[in-house]
Amino acid sequence: MSFACERLARGRGRAFVGPDLSGRSPHGLGGSVARCAAQRLTGALWRHCCESARELLWARTCPDASARPERAASRQVWTHKSPNPLAFPVPRAPCPVSVFSPPLRAAMNQPKHEKYRALIDYCSDLTAEPCAIVHPCNASSLAGAVRAGELNLIVPILVGPRQRIEAVARESDLDISKLALIDTPHSHASAAKSAELVREGQARMLMKGSLHTNELLEVVVSRDGGLRTERRISHCFVMDVPVLDRVVIISDAAVNIFPTLAEKVDIVQNAINLAHALGNHEPLVAILSATESVNPKIQSTLDAAALCKMADRGQITGGLLDGPLALDNAVNLNAARIKEIDSPVAGRADILIAPDLEAGNMLAKSLSFMADADAAGIVVGARVPIILTSRADSLETRLASSAIAALVTRYRQLQLAKAVQGDPAKG
Repeated sequence: MSFACERLARGRGRAFVGPDLSGRSPHGLGGSVARCAAQRLTGALWRHCCESARELLWARTCPDASARPERAASRQVWTHKSPNPLAFPVPRAPCPVSVFSPPLRAAMNQPKHEKYRALIDYCSDLTAEPCAIVHPCNASSLAGAVRAGELNLIVPILVGPRQRIEAVARESDLDISKLALIDTPHSHASAAKSAELVREGQARMLMKGSLHTNELLEVVVSRDGGLRTERRISHCFVMDVPVLDRVVIISDAAVNIFPTLAEKVDIVQNAINLAHALGNHEPLVAILSATESVNPKIQSTLDAAALCKMADRGQITGGLLDGPLALDNAVNLNAARIKEIDSPVAGRADILIAPDLEAGNMLAKSLSFMADADAAGIVVGARVPIILTSRADSLETRLASSAIAALVTRYRQLQLAKAVQGDPAKG
């Protein structure tokens, strides 16, 4: 049996185990299992090896488990007759990291929404600012706006066709009688009116309703819209990933498709400023690529190196940058140590800058649908923060997006007050 373990550890392919196997390894069975575990071959070892090796492997990986997995009648156990050879057994007792199953929320002690709920609770005690809800003509967008108002995250101003909004409210059993409602004929007029409210100072935030994202952003970036600044707008996902002890900002995943180096400067600075608004005064920024080495054939590695040098020269401020970094050594300390990357950012990144929209969008959605993460979305770089939610977003995610926008608004007001106080001409 230990010979079969050795074959796995040496990378010689599938180990064939049977009663006629008599080969012995000088390392012994326990040593062979240890070598396989060290090389992360435990899944293959479990599937292909005999009962005695499984006993040792189970004791090694989950020492606190009170029972063997195959003794649990409700659990599926792999055998050579199983129709699905990838059906790994799941431990009955929780262990910190299980090689037999994906990291479970209970095992990792990371309740879903924990970070978001703390954020929402904090923002509920702040002074709520008016927010124009642009065309909230479906149940999810209207319910999110109403609930955010009830929690004192925003003061909703509904902008859209009155009859449609009132019909949605009746169907969804939502009370909008105390909310301001501005009647507009269609979605484009709703976007234009909402921008006008911002220009006049009647709204300090925007929230996307049921209109298309492009329809709203066209008004935001138009020259006569009055919402542009000297910086390019960009989108940020604030991700609550259960297996991480911090929120992670991912940008850009929704606005800038193939950003140039100059546009990436604004994307990075916008993300850093968002981190400041969330209370992280020196965020660690990882500029992502497929590799951690600068490769002249991969443009994203060249951009990453240039961005880091620009940060050294003070062209990007407020954060600590490193790149190029691959995703594994940007968020995982062990991966960074194995690859011998000596950097304060590696393995600890607070902000992940994707090379383009495709990569950023796939990264965020992979975390959402395969790692059970939540993704609150916000557009920054305009005069006011824009809450950009998806139809598939949960109510908790919509509330978290509102809370983040409230923090950004408050942060900008504080920065403006400091600037006015520090200007002798204003004194």
